[in-house]
Amino acid sequence: MTKLLPDLVRTSAARTPDAPALVYKSDTWSYRRLDSAMAQMARAVLRHGLERGDRVAVYMEKRPETLIALLGASAAGGVFVPVNPVLRPGQVRHILADCNVRVLVTSPDRLTTLKDELADCPDLRLIVLVDAKHAAALPSGVAVASWPSFLEDDPTEGPEPHRVLDSDMTAILYTSGSTGLPKGVVLSHRNVVTGAKSVRSYLNISAKDRILSVLPLSFDYGLNQFLTAFLAGATAVIMNYLLPADVIRMVAEERITGLGCVPPLWTQLAELTWPDAAASRLRYITNSGGKMPKRTLERLRAALPRTDVYLMYGLTEAFRSTYLSPAEIDRRPDSIGKAVPHAEILVVREDGSLCGPGEAGELVHRGPLVSLGYWNDAERTAERFRPSPVQPYGLCLPEIAVWSGDTVTMDEDGFLYFVGRRDDMIKTSGYRVSPTEVEEVVYATGLVGEAAAIGAPHPVLGQGIVVVATRGKTGAFDPSAVIAACRQQLPGFMLPLAVIEKPALPKNPNGKIDRRSLTDMLQDFFEAADS
Repeated sequence: MTKLLPDLVRTSAARTPDAPALVYKSDTWSYRRLDSAMAQMARAVLRHGLERGDRVAVYMEKRPETLIALLGASAAGGVFVPVNPVLRPGQVRHILADCNVRVLVTSPDRLTTLKDELADCPDLRLIVLVDAKHAAALPSGVAVASWPSFLEDDPTEGPEPHRVLDSDMTAILYTSGSTGLPKGVVLSHRNVVTGAKSVRSYLNISAKDRILSVLPLSFDYGLNQFLTAFLAGATAVIMNYLLPADVIRMVAEERITGLGCVPPLWTQLAELTWPDAAASRLRYITNSGGKMPKRTLERLRAALPRTDVYLMYGLTEAFRSTYLSPAEIDRRPDSIGKAVPHAEILVVREDGSLCGPGEAGELVHRGPLVSLGYWNDAERTAERFRPSPVQPYGLCLPEIAVWSGDTVTMDEDGFLYFVGRRDDMIKTSGYRVSPTEVEEVVYATGLVGEAAAIGAPHPVLGQGIVVVATRGKTGAFDPSAVIAACRQQLPGFMLPLAVIEKPALPKNPNGKIDRRSLTDMLQDFFEAADS
């Protein structure tokens, strides 16, 4: 029975040892080979003194060595920390220091950028360099080893892997918050294995599937794509894409059947031509990390008529909460669906009671997908992880649920509808406005590429709505035309006061639109306009 993360690989290796597990460029890894490499990595970190629960960070692009390092750390009884490769040295230093990383796996080029930061990482003991034939010790005294020498097996019997339970932690994923530095979400073996089982169930993933990985491993869904593939004995194809057109090319060349992306990437992919070689084999696509604009969804469905579309909602603290079945898209295009397998989703009033149909409240997630909290942050953990509102009377130890901070409604049939994120809601003229609702209308005009509705400080209204957008396919950018089109669909208090052009919208490390950056940029927008 699969209970621990490494079992996902071990079980498939025992069942279909020669089946392809990973594809990276021209190299294919069988499950037998991946299982062997995972075990070799586990022995290596144990020989170097890894204790149970010690953290192993991996800071490099997606490649087989990245997966091997993560899996091997888990198999040894340690905890892996995938660091997004687009992060800056200072951000990486914060992560390494915050969760007391002992071992860092990275590349020589990335190590060069980190040298000045490592003095602030006192718990770091070993750096393993991939793509390095030789490695010299750093001035800080941290030992450095090349990947081949590190993995070289000792002929004598090494220490046994540490004994762990499915409730023990196995990963820490750092996610950007609305304020402050990134926070580390602690995941147990039970969390990640249940997440793989849940997604496999509703996506009907089998050993025949070939899943293209374009999302970073530091993103919960990026990691889950690999784990779900390993659970099913499917093939995960690794891609570090440069341009959206490269994604479509890879879908065709690698005979991809499953593809998951975030809304900004889907918006770009929807504008491109999908040749039959790509569209004919693509069994399903998934969206997570934010709502997919209706216009984008319509374009994708027109380009991929034989492909099932799954719209999903989740939060790193509980991985995945809901999905909308492809069969419901035409009937409920605005819905985020119902709870995924192994989860219960509640809509809760401020006093903790449950909302009625159509009544807006906070989305609360309970079940085995709920993570173990934030690493080294008791205050924020207490804010987000609180007792479930549906606990049986007489239960002395409270069950902990995730209180998302997101506002949703539920209809009489149990389908959920996203209203807005608490931190993103725009307060204008005494009204609370969902930026998503404004953005849907802006996208529907067909006059922009990407768009984000932001609340900027306003001397009279509290906040004024500003839309930041890129040019659409027409090549022209006419703010007055966008506002005029919005005026036909929106009440006055929801109307953007300004539409400004940017060549590209800022993204966070997971590829989502960086609303915080845009908000900071617009702090003095109306003050400057008045002057």
